Amino acid sequence: MSANPIPIPTPTDEGKSMRPPMNFQTRRMRVNSQRRYLMNYLVTGLAVLSTVLVIVPLVAILVYLVYKGASSLNFAFFTQIPAPVGESGGGMANSMLGSGIILLLASSMGIPVGIAAGVYLAEYGRGRLLAMSVRFTADVLNGIPSIVMGIAAYSLIVMRQLHFSAFSGGVALAIMMVPTITRTTEEMLMTVPHAIREAALGLGVPKWRTVISVSLRTASPGIITGCMLAFARVAGETAPLLFTAFGNQFWSFKLNEPIAALPLQIYVYAISPYDEWHRLAWAGSLVLILMIMVSVTLVRIYAGRNTLKGAS
Repeated sequence: MSANPIPIPTPTDEGKSMRPPMNFQTRRMRVNSQRRYLMNYLVTGLAVLSTVLVIVPLVAILVYLVYKGASSLNFAFFTQIPAPVGESGGGMANSMLGSGIILLLASSMGIPVGIAAGVYLAEYGRGRLLAMSVRFTADVLNGIPSIVMGIAAYSLIVMRQLHFSAFSGGVALAIMMVPTITRTTEEMLMTVPHAIREAALGLGVPKWRTVISVSLRTASPGIITGCMLAFARVAGETAPLLFTAFGNQFWSFKLNEPIAALPLQIYVYAISPYDEWHRLAWAGSLVLILMIMVSVTLVRIYAGRNTLKGAS
C-alpha cells in the first residue's frame, strides 16, 4: 500500500495562504480609482484639444496677415495720408490718428460709466427692481448688432448736429463698451469675500470708501480684463463709424468734424477695384491687430505690476 506523500509547503505557498483574499469592496475601489485616472486623462486631453482648436485659427489669421500685409509697411504708410485714386503710395497716418482719438473718447466715456454701473449692481442694488432692470438692459445691449448702435448715435447726435463728427463716433463705441464693462465689474465684485468688507466696516470705514479702497482694489485685475475685452471689441468696429465719424481723407483733429478711422479706411480700400488699395488694406489690417495686441499687452503688464491696482 502506497501512502500519498505529504506536500511540503514552500515559501511561495506560505505567502499565498497568509495573504487575505481580495474582497468585493477592495476590487471596486481599485476599479473606481482606475476609472478616475482615465477620466482625468480624457478630460485633460479634451481641454488641450479645445485650446489648440482656439489658438490655431488665431495664429493662422495672424500669420496670413503678416504674409499679406508686412510687405506693404514702410515709412510712408505711417506718415502720409491716402494717395489720390490712380496714384501709388500713400499711407494711413490720418486713419491711425483718428482711431486713436475715437477710442480715447470712447474709453473716457464708456469705462467710468460701465464701472459705476457695475459697482451699483454689486454693492448697492442687490434685490432692487432698478438693479434688475439695469442688468437686463446690459445683457440685451451685449447682443445688439453694432450697426444698430451706429444708427442710434446717428439719430441722437448726427441728425441734431447736422454733420458727422468724431464725437458721435466716440459716443457710439462708448455705448458698446458699457454693457461688457458693467457685467464684468459686477461679476468681479461679487467674487470679493464679504469678510473683507465687514472688516473694513467694522473699523469704521464708510461704505463708499470700502467700495473704492477694498472692493474695487481686490477685483481690479478682473475689471481691467473686462475693460480690455470691451476695448478690443470696439477697436475694429466699422458699422457704427459709417453713421457717425464717416471718414476723412485728410488730417482732422477737431471733434466736431468728420474724422478718419483705421477700420473705415480698411473697408473703403477692401471694396475698391484697385490692387494697390487692396495691398494697403492688408497692411492696415495688420497694423490694427498689432495696435490692439500692444495696447492690451501694455495694460496687462501695468496691471501685473500693481500700477493700476492702486498699490504703493
